[in-house]
Amino acid sequence: MELTLGLLADFANKSAERKLNILGVFDRIWSDRYPAVHPEMKLVLRFELHPAELDQTKKIQIQLRDDEGRQLFELAGDAVVSRSGGAPLGEMVHMDQILGINGMRIERAGRYEFVVLVNGEVKGQVPPAARSSRAR
Repeated sequence: MELTLGLLADFANKSAERKLNILGVFDRIWSDRYPAVHPEMKLVLRFELHPAELDQTKKIQIQLRDDEGRQLFELAGDAVVSRSGGAPLGEMVHMDQILGINGMRIERAGRYEFVVLVNGEVKGQVPPAARSSRAR
């Protein structure tokens, strides 16, 4: 299982046709003062699985870390992906995850990253930066 897409956006959803719709992609959060609260964002992840991985339980962890490596919070859960109308036999399978994050408190300006792990192995990171509005 590999992470092939990871980003932050103002909005994201899946259409009835299974299309991933993403609006307002960003990698910086601006504020006049800290601590700040970002009202709402979507963490959008797309995983790709080999057909041999179908029907296996994968432990997925998403950790928010600051620029000193401190873990600020973690979301964790298990995922089992089955073919269920997905890719044809023998082709790679995609699994999209859209996580809504509301009211995220940011203590200070600096670099942050959402670290994505599958079964304890880092698969990628999504790096938002928090900046002072005065620095634009």
